[in-house]
Amino acid sequence: MELRQLKYFLAVAQEANFTRAAESVHISQPGISAQIRQLENDLGATLIDRSGRSVTLTAVGEVVHDHARSVLAAVESLRQAVDEMNGLVRGKLVVGMITACTVTPLFDALSGFHLAHPGVEITLLEEESGKLVEYVRKGTVDLALIGAANRVPDDLDGWQIVSEPIAAAVPPDHPLAESTGATLAELSGYPIICLPEGTGIRAVLDQASAARGLTPTIALQASAPSTVINLAERGLGVAVLSESMIAQHKGLRTVPITDADAAAVLALISTPTKSPALRELLSHCQQSFTGAESGGLVRVSGAVAR
Repeated sequence: MELRQLKYFLAVAQEANFTRAAESVHISQPGISAQIRQLENDLGATLIDRSGRSVTLTAVGEVVHDHARSVLAAVESLRQAVDEMNGLVRGKLVVGMITACTVTPLFDALSGFHLAHPGVEITLLEEESGKLVEYVRKGTVDLALIGAANRVPDDLDGWQIVSEPIAAAVPPDHPLAESTGATLAELSGYPIICLPEGTGIRAVLDQASAARGLTPTIALQASAPSTVINLAERGLGVAVLSESMIAQHKGLRTVPITDADAAAVLALISTPTKSPALRELLSHCQQSFTGAESGGLVRVSGAVAR
């Protein structure tokens, strides 16, 4: 019995199809079939029922499936322990980030990590924050940059990068341009331009409005803050963004929203269990964000602090 045979067996069990399983582990279909036949011969039992349109596990196969997962997990833990002792980092990391969000220190961290550990494959995934949280919970994403309202999920480790109020942005000729502040009720009288659902800024706006029984009219939405600003500059509505995003554009007036209590949070999240590679990447993130405009990483959730 070989470890690769257990790996192939798990792939077939997951895909319920020899061809798709072969593609997932980068082997030919005849090759994976032969390896599993050899595994069955070694164990003296049929593990896979091949009589139907899709393959299924036999009763013995179900038992072997659980043990195979445990064996491969134990081997991976052993490999990680040895790598840590040798100071080596390898494997694969999936990093998620909010769509159209440019955070230079994160890119610097990825670059520094890649130079230090070229053997680790890095995959970057753009998605909205809500989905990234679920991906991290499921383990399909190792580290994610998300936006949230007030705080990151309690069941995940989190490091705050930015926490600031949301605000409105209007052209100089807008009725609110000279206001020192506006309530959500006052903003509801105008079309709103905002980021899409799943972003921290939108979550703050939606939650604060709902708490006051308000439903703002979202006339336009865009994934990039610069697009929201450009649309507002052309008089298409009131932009709602974070104060720092608005401050970068001198063509609009900032109007504080006086009754949006929660802050828009930008944070990194990960599962509490971390591979050596992920720990190294987090170390690079700490170095990159320290001294950046955000002021560095502040742990806001997880085992160290709340």
